[in-house]
Amino acid sequence: MEKSLTNEESLRIITEMIGKAKRETAGDGGFQLLLWGWVIAICNLGHYLLAKLAFERPYLVWVLVIPAVLLSFWKGYQLASRSQVKSHISQIVSQLWVIVFVGIVITLAFMPTIGFYQNPIILILAGIGMFVMGALIRVNIVKAGGVLLLVAAVIAFLLPVSEQYLLAGIAMVLGYLVPGYYLKKKYRERV
Repeated sequence: MEKSLTNEESLRIITEMIGKAKRETAGDGGFQLLLWGWVIAICNLGHYLLAKLAFERPYLVWVLVIPAVLLSFWKGYQLASRSQVKSHISQIVSQLWVIVFVGIVITLAFMPTIGFYQNPIILILAGIGMFVMGALIRVNIVKAGGVLLLVAAVIAFLLPVSEQYLLAGIAMVLGYLVPGYYLKKKYRERV
C-alpha cells in the first residue's frame, strides 16, 4: 500500500528536485567556462603578445582551440550520460551554447568579409550566452560576466584589430573565468 505524502514532504521533494536540476544545469562547477575561459584568454593574449614581438604568424596560437573543442565535447558527453536529472533548463542551456558555438564558427568563417573584426562579434555571442545562462540558473555573477563581455564588445569595436586581442583576453578572464571559478566553488560546497 502506498503512503501519501504530506504537504511538507511533497514540498521538500520538489525543492530537492529543483535544486538538483539547477546543479546539473550549472554543470560540474563551471568546467566548460573554465576550459573556454582559459583557452580563449591564452589564445587572445598569446596572439597579442606574439604580434607585438613581431612573430610572423601570431595566429598559430589558435591551434590550441582544436584540442579544447575535442575535450569540451568529450566532457559534455560524459556529463550528459552521467546526468541523473534531465531538466528543461539544462537542455535549454546546452542548446544555447551549441547555437553560440555555431554563431562563432560562422563569424570565423567570414572574418575577411567583416574586416577581421571577429573579436567584438564573438564577445557579443559569448555575452549573450553567459547572460542567458546566468538568468536561467539564477546566478548573478554569471549574468554580470555576460554584461561585462557585452561592454567589452562595444569597446572592441572602437579599437584597432591588433588591440582587440588584448581586450578580448582580459574580458575572457573577467567574464568567463571569474564566474567559472565561482560556480566551481559553489559546486564543491554543494557536493
